[in-house]
Amino acid sequence: MTTPLPRREIGRSSLHASLFSLGSWHTYDRMDFADAVELLRQATDRGVNLFDVGVYSAPGAPPVFTDVIFSAMVRAAGLRRDEWLLSSKLWLEAFGDDGFRPQLENALMRVGVEHADLVILGDLRRDDLDLRDLVLDLARLADAGLIRAWGVNNWSASSIQRLLDLAAAEGVPGPQIAQLKYSVARRSIPDGEPFARLWEQGLTLQASDCLEGGVLAGNVKGDRQIGRDPGDIRERIIADVPAFTALAESLDTTPAQLGIAFTLTHPALTTTLFGASRVAQLHANLDAADLVDRIGADELRRLVEPFWADRGVVDPEGP
Repeated sequence: MTTPLPRREIGRSSLHASLFSLGSWHTYDRMDFADAVELLRQATDRGVNLFDVGVYSAPGAPPVFTDVIFSAMVRAAGLRRDEWLLSSKLWLEAFGDDGFRPQLENALMRVGVEHADLVILGDLRRDDLDLRDLVLDLARLADAGLIRAWGVNNWSASSIQRLLDLAAAEGVPGPQIAQLKYSVARRSIPDGEPFARLWEQGLTLQASDCLEGGVLAGNVKGDRQIGRDPGDIRERIIADVPAFTALAESLDTTPAQLGIAFTLTHPALTTTLFGASRVAQLHANLDAADLVDRIGADELRRLVEPFWADRGVVDPEGP
């Protein structure tokens, strides 16, 4: 019998997430629906309980429905609401006089639930925002029972520290988790000293983009949409794929499992986020946890050291 995934606390929120979390970005809308339902059932059977289900659309862009499909998957799989945690995105571009509530209510309506367990604020690209307004607005959403905890996506260490300080001054909950790009290639920010000070204060890490949009798993064709490229190092990452693949083979594992396993070695990690479109891929990714037990965290980190592509290129402070 397969051992269920361990769970770790999201910051100091009293919410416990599975070691792996499942993302929805450009995933469920390209799957057969029955296959998607089976994938969800298999994931929850293995112990996955945190699902990142954002509204990934913008004014003028084509409509997207992956979150709406997820709501139907939950019903078809027969999941009770208390069996899983919803992580939803909130976009700062849409933060206005009414705060986050309008977009949050729209997101909850699309997923068919009454609250989000976790909300993650999108990238900080506006310089006209008062961070105190964000902190207080999120506290009101928590008081209204619409959210239980919140975090940020790819914010700088100093901006997160400012959020923590403001929340402490106001006597309200601050950010509990930071979603950051983290992989064998992109380590400078989560492993750097500025974020080490945040981990010491109880903030925890959600590792994302750990396979560089599939590149580290060997998908180097460039025929799929993947995330931003801080430091312009993607060509270096692609060039490293053959050697990385050879290392994985020498360890009797796959490049994907090796890349995912690396993220589990971070001392502040709560959960690693990945997407899966096939049941076999899901199980293979989840089995990456066994690699850390077999090799050891310190040895694994030593072995992948040559593939650290953003060292000395990206500022550890973050965006």
